[in-house]
Amino acid sequence: MATVTLKNTPVQTVGELPAVNTIAPNFELVGAGLADKKLTDYAGKKVILNIFPSVDTPTCATSVRHFNQNAAKLDNTVVLCISRDLPFAQGRFCGAEGIANVEMLSDFRDGQFGKDYGVLFADGPLKGLLSRSIVVINEEGKVIYTEQVAETADEPNYDNALAALK
Repeated sequence: MATVTLKNTPVQTVGELPAVNTIAPNFELVGAGLADKKLTDYAGKKVILNIFPSVDTPTCATSVRHFNQNAAKLDNTVVLCISRDLPFAQGRFCGAEGIANVEMLSDFRDGQFGKDYGVLFADGPLKGLLSRSIVVINEEGKVIYTEQVAETADEPNYDNALAALK
């Protein structure tokens, strides 16, 4: 269990992020058009998992915009923006914002991704949503960088996440 804060109030997640130098757990999430997407669908690519509570909050929206701007510059890399928002809401946001360089995925069906990656909030006002985190995975499927943002309202360290790819 990890402890982060939400507006300086401690909240718990159900576990810990996958350890660096371990194989990233596979997942099944829901993408555009309600298509099932698995981590194995991106085999041979570098993957950035941008995990957050809801695209309908300012900090989460900012993280999607930031990664969208940088994703087009990255070779053999995909950025997956993951929340428990419905795919319809994710699609609406991307359409309104002109987001085209990242892929939105949802953990709305069973929350298993949040459990497997240790980022599901176990308590507090965001219970059941995902803690703001970054996981970077290399071409071999190994975790090479993680960050669970200590204060949920803060942005992740984009520079460190992107530097892990080099």
